[in-house]
Amino acid sequence: MAAIVYQTDKRSGITYAYESVSFWDKNKKQSRAKRKLIGRFDKESGQIIPTDGRCKPKDDATSTPKRGPVPTLETARCFYGATYLFDAIGEKLGIALDLKQCFPNTYKQILSIAYYLILEENNPLFRFEKWNNLHKHPYGKDISSQRSSELFASISEEDKTTFFKLQGKRRIDKEFWAYDTTTISSHSELLRQVQYGKNKENDPLPQFNLALVFGEESNLPFYYRKLAGNIPDSKTVKNLLFDLNVLGFSKTKLVMDRGFYSEENINGLLKEHVKFLMAAKISLTFVRKELDAIYDGFRSFEHFSEKYELYAQTVQSEWQYTQARPYKGDTLKDTKRMYIHLYYNLDKATEDEKGFDRKLLAMRSELKSGKRIPEHEKQYAKYFEVKTTPKRGTTVTVKEAAVKEAKRYYGFFAMISNEKMDAITALEIYRNKDVVEKAFGNLKERLNMRRTLVSSEQSLDGKLFIEFIALIYLSYIKKQMQVHDLFKTYTLQGVFDKLDVIECFENPGQELRVGEVLEKQKALYANLGVAPPASL
Repeated sequence: MAAIVYQTDKRSGITYAYESVSFWDKNKKQSRAKRKLIGRFDKESGQIIPTDGRCKPKDDATSTPKRGPVPTLETARCFYGATYLFDAIGEKLGIALDLKQCFPNTYKQILSIAYYLILEENNPLFRFEKWNNLHKHPYGKDISSQRSSELFASISEEDKTTFFKLQGKRRIDKEFWAYDTTTISSHSELLRQVQYGKNKENDPLPQFNLALVFGEESNLPFYYRKLAGNIPDSKTVKNLLFDLNVLGFSKTKLVMDRGFYSEENINGLLKEHVKFLMAAKISLTFVRKELDAIYDGFRSFEHFSEKYELYAQTVQSEWQYTQARPYKGDTLKDTKRMYIHLYYNLDKATEDEKGFDRKLLAMRSELKSGKRIPEHEKQYAKYFEVKTTPKRGTTVTVKEAAVKEAKRYYGFFAMISNEKMDAITALEIYRNKDVVEKAFGNLKERLNMRRTLVSSEQSLDGKLFIEFIALIYLSYIKKQMQVHDLFKTYTLQGVFDKLDVIECFENPGQELRVGEVLEKQKALYANLGVAPPASL
């Protein structure tokens, strides 16, 4: 319902007229109003004279505006506490400054959409209009679906690369960078990189892959890359090294899971002098050779970690390095120092052995009953002797030596590195890699990227970039919540809800005024590393 409201500015004595539109806020369960300046009220004539907010008529084309900040033209009452938090984090991490440098004309829209994606969990962008009416944010205006699509398409690779460079320089030196990929399904058949491949979540839709680099100590992402959905992890490392070189980060430390292992990748990492820690299969010949040499004494109490409840040892080994040199027409061969970190988990060994025995019992039953399963034929031959006679029928005997050999390495796992460290340090570094997996969870769940609906390459690339910006904010907040044990009291959404109710008030010609900030809210801001907004 619209009404005209009059308000006198105490400093100038001028009375302004506003159009006030009331609406009911379902979330806060209270009536709210948004005001729009119409003009100034002339007491003598009783008329409302249109004005631009500086006591000058809108049609006064000859007037020259004074220099300085333009005051707000509207009276507004908006939610501000959560978006203020993002403003402060953006300033602290240099996000806003770097975006402004890379996207001088659109950085405010980028920030506003990132804020919206964080606060409005799983909500599509067409609901931005409602959120805009209730919140103060950098852009300060509605962003329609068409405008957001245009914004996505305007984000160029060159500008993204510049942003990665700027942000990368702000990261902690000498920390390990966790590298991993995830699959994102898509309904679109028009995207070139959407392909059928090995989906990590068993989703039957075609997909593209997303590679992400994360700082293990800072817990902040600094780089990502979109890949075709049918590219295996092991094929991505070469391009990653090239991209890091382009960004100016050749001397890096990477931690990766065993899906990235290949001789080509190890040789490539060594060639570029990149320090790495990588999980490796226990079945690899050079790993098993070192394990066999210390196998009998591995489970000594001296090698037991009470903290992690497993046995651990590190051995120094050698890697047979090769480097093809097309310009010389030969292959360089050398030996490089390698460290193999070996672990034995008794609980895992027990579970694996139980599972294997259950599988053997099932296969023996299949053989005795004559109901053989074609997929099991190789395992039948490996673990059983089967004899059939007219008198005794079918007899099935287990090959004990083969079973013993299969169980020999249950409970063991391994990692390799080209930097000297003990096995427990390596384990702790590797376990911190789960920050990437949690980040993928944030992208897919909170930031609504489990299945994409965009229909063009440019829109997808632009949306992914803004999702990445939102992920930096989320990652910072979650890290601070972990450091200060806030998850004992709040969920992530609980923190946003607690701060989002703080209001701000805007009036023409006056500075922004912030509503009441409670002590618990001030404590939250402090724990999140920012000063609370100044209130009355």
